[in-house]
Amino acid sequence: MRTVDLGSQGFEVSAQGLGCMGMSQSYGVADDTVSLATIDRALELGVTFFDTADVYGLAGIYGFGANEKLLGYALRDRRDEAVIATKFGIRDITTEGGRIQIHPDGSPEYVRRACESSLRRLRTDRIDLYYLHRPDPKTPIEDTIGAMAELVAEGKVRYLGVSEVSAAELERAHAVHPITALQSEYSLWTRGIEDEILPTARRLGVGVVPFSPLGRGFLTGTVTGTTELSSDDMRHNIPRFTPEALDANQALVATVRDIAAAHGALPGQVALAWVHAQGDDLVPIPGTKRPTYLEQNAAATTLTLTPEDLTRLNPLATQVTGSRY
Repeated sequence: MRTVDLGSQGFEVSAQGLGCMGMSQSYGVADDTVSLATIDRALELGVTFFDTADVYGLAGIYGFGANEKLLGYALRDRRDEAVIATKFGIRDITTEGGRIQIHPDGSPEYVRRACESSLRRLRTDRIDLYYLHRPDPKTPIEDTIGAMAELVAEGKVRYLGVSEVSAAELERAHAVHPITALQSEYSLWTRGIEDEILPTARRLGVGVVPFSPLGRGFLTGTVTGTTELSSDDMRHNIPRFTPEALDANQALVATVRDIAAAHGALPGQVALAWVHAQGDDLVPIPGTKRPTYLEQNAAATTLTLTPEDLTRLNPLATQVTGSRY
């Protein structure tokens, strides 16, 4: 797979990464043996940009830090072949009144403790890209980024990133220390960053890392009902995956299927190719825990959509039923 510069600070990564969250939570029980084989296969295919977070595992049966431990074990003898991105800043996730509540912590004291813990779990002496997972409303983002910048000066972190921030927060963070990457949800059916956040990132020279570029699996055309999902699958709690919304949204994925058939491709590959078509400064991180799906996703980097394809795909976001959370 080709490599690209993510952001303007010379950070080289594979043109597409691998989101590792589902190996530890949110999409049913995973098999560690299969997950490890998926990571090995990624390296074989040149997918060397791995995305995790310290909190991945908390919402599953494995516990806080489980995903970092899994990735650290997988890369224990191949660390120099990989680029590792991880996140900190969510201390806990609870459910209150039927709603998921995220409890952020961006205090300078927590920044250092979180980094040291991630380094141990990942079995490494440096984190290539360290993200603030969510802004902490109790801590000015300038203070959080300032503490992260100290980790760069000490060689524990190479580049800094932020996740799910506003355009104004990105500006404020970048004024303290260069931000290399912004991670936000972005796909054919989630386009909220286009008006303000994406233009701001481009003006500042910040690369963009779209998560859930396959619409949490919906854009692969394989999710037609919630009965197919395991009882602990997070999509049961997402408005776009209610039975009514899924029925309404099938028309959207039908267009993706039509275009895929014309190219001899899969719907998910078309969805990923659409993200790549939005610019070389976008490096999507589709998640999977199975080698077969990894191979399918990697092949999307060689699919080129026609102008006519893009004309059909671009309006689909306006046809979506249900909010993203």
